Amino acid sequence: MAELDQGNSVLATARRTRAQVLVLDVMLRDPVDVHDLCRQLPGLRVLMLLERGTVDGTCLSLARMAPRVGLIATDASLADLLDAVRRVARGEPVLDPALAVAALTAAESPLTHRELDVLRLAMTGAPPQEIARTLYLSPGTVRNYLSHILTKTGARTRIEAIRIAQDAGWI
Repeated sequence: MAELDQGNSVLATARRTRAQVLVLDVMLRDPVDVHDLCRQLPGLRVLMLLERGTVDGTCLSLARMAPRVGLIATDASLADLLDAVRRVARGEPVLDPALAVAALTAAESPLTHRELDVLRLAMTGAPPQEIARTLYLSPGTVRNYLSHILTKTGARTRIEAIRIAQDAGWI
């Protein structure tokens, strides 16, 4: 068992501890690509803790990974959380009804998971160099991602791209 506050150490810790179930808060400081995590650790099951107001199109792709990935609200009771962990461990689907409906009605994002990671960090006001350090990318790669984000959202600036993505429920 381990408790982490940064997403960049999740993969290594899950490997080291041979985790069977991972409970992930979507608001971790460094975003975790759950799809990549599941590819690299085929036996791992994941329970995502989501805030009801932050469900976006990305959650739809996570809901499609049920029963390997479960979704539960951060305001769930302790009993519901423990039940969800047990059910995910047994391979049963766990989808909070309100989160499932929100995920199904959210518009599908044209942005890749990595572009969303870059955009989330850009929301904090971080410059490309800081985003690059945080995501272990080169500054040029981050600038390319930002350019792709502007093109895909039809925005002229990063701030406009962030607003468009927020309004669409992608971030």
